[in-house]
Amino acid sequence: MRLAWRSGGSDSPRVTSAATAPPHSRRPTWAGRNYTLLTAAAVVTSLGSNGALIASAFAVLDTGGDSSDVGLLAAARTLPLVLFLLIGGALADRLPRHRVMVAANGLNCVSQAAFAVLVLTGHPPLWQMMVLTALCGMGQAFFSPASEGMLLSTVRGEEAGRAFAFYRMAMQGAGIGGAALGGALIAAIGPGWVLAVDAAAFAAAGSLRGFLDVSHIPPRAPGGGMLADLREGWREVIGRPWLWSIILQFAVVNAVIGAAEAVYGPLVARDSLGGAGPWGLSLAAFGAGTVGGALIMTRWKPRRLLLTGTLCVFPLALPSAALAVPVPLAALVGVMFFSGVLVETFGVSWMTALHQEIPEDKFSRVSAYDWLGSLAMLPLATALAGPAEEAFGRTASLWGCAGLVALLTAAVLCVPDVRNLTRRTPADRTAAGLAASGTAATDTAADVLTPERVPGAGTSADAESSVGRLG
Repeated sequence: MRLAWRSGGSDSPRVTSAATAPPHSRRPTWAGRNYTLLTAAAVVTSLGSNGALIASAFAVLDTGGDSSDVGLLAAARTLPLVLFLLIGGALADRLPRHRVMVAANGLNCVSQAAFAVLVLTGHPPLWQMMVLTALCGMGQAFFSPASEGMLLSTVRGEEAGRAFAFYRMAMQGAGIGGAALGGALIAAIGPGWVLAVDAAAFAAAGSLRGFLDVSHIPPRAPGGGMLADLREGWREVIGRPWLWSIILQFAVVNAVIGAAEAVYGPLVARDSLGGAGPWGLSLAAFGAGTVGGALIMTRWKPRRLLLTGTLCVFPLALPSAALAVPVPLAALVGVMFFSGVLVETFGVSWMTALHQEIPEDKFSRVSAYDWLGSLAMLPLATALAGPAEEAFGRTASLWGCAGLVALLTAAVLCVPDVRNLTRRTPADRTAAGLAASGTAATDTAADVLTPERVPGAGTSADAESSVGRLG
């Protein structure tokens, strides 16, 4: 939650479209052309996708499906996403990222349009809905690493936190309208039209992303093949305890939350809250909370990025607990809003840490490993949600989801790097650059005076990496 994300290092100055913005522009300096296009496209797709997620679940229920069928549909979406993420990340670090994004949007558009036609023209069998949903998941596997790599390469280090917060605020704000409108439209005219709107949203967003300018990104040097690229990305992940520990945490956290929201949430809404409309309102409240959290993060810059963010993951246990009771709609809306506010603090802090620590030319591969870890267990969890309900009951299953979120979040706080990684200030970056330059000068002199280097001696890059990790 995720959710990760240069040959010159994270603090190296990069030319962006913002740098060439005219002086009279009313946009902030970090809101250049690419950033504006990425944000606008994300708003469009968020409007469509938040409603479509609800619509797909109710399309299954309207054909007589049960919780197991809803879980199988959710698994069909996430399984190809998991299988193709690493390939998508490697391609996005080799090919122009905007082309990968546009192609993925095209696949999503076609699959969702076909899904909409099937639902509008009859009662499609579950396997057909699963196939089309799987195609949509495959498109997302190629899109997500490219998208995050493109966004992270678009803003400068000192402006990253504010830029990411505003981006997420715009996207989550669109999600409020998408979820609420989607729930209302499902209740009024059925889920098929909501799926059709999502297909149109993918077409519009792909058109916007086709205008992205990638001339500021240096051409990638030919590598040793896709497997070598993936191994290089893996070394970036495994060498950072804060990175792999949080990825492992969210492998389980995202799985249980996904099962709760994709399977149990619609069922609780149908049985206790009044159907799709109230559930859409609850999801919109979570989106409103994320907007509020992102707004806070445009001003607040916590020094200990991951400690602050991880503490704010604990409230993700509350929605599952509220559904387990289940609480009245007003209380559920309040819980969802509160959870959204705090989890967005984690989201912005996470993206800022990745932007600060990961080299630009490896953004998409690290992002792919992040997504893979975060989603690897989701297909299994959603597929087993129905059988778990039959074996233990819906209430016990939801309490189990809440308990796992709290337990794993507490475990991650035991990792020293999670507690100690800090935001680099301009003074930190200047000091790190001077230290690296001084070490490089010393190394150059040593090369002249000494025929052989000492085996295992640290390099200037190692020193800079250590300063960056621990602030």
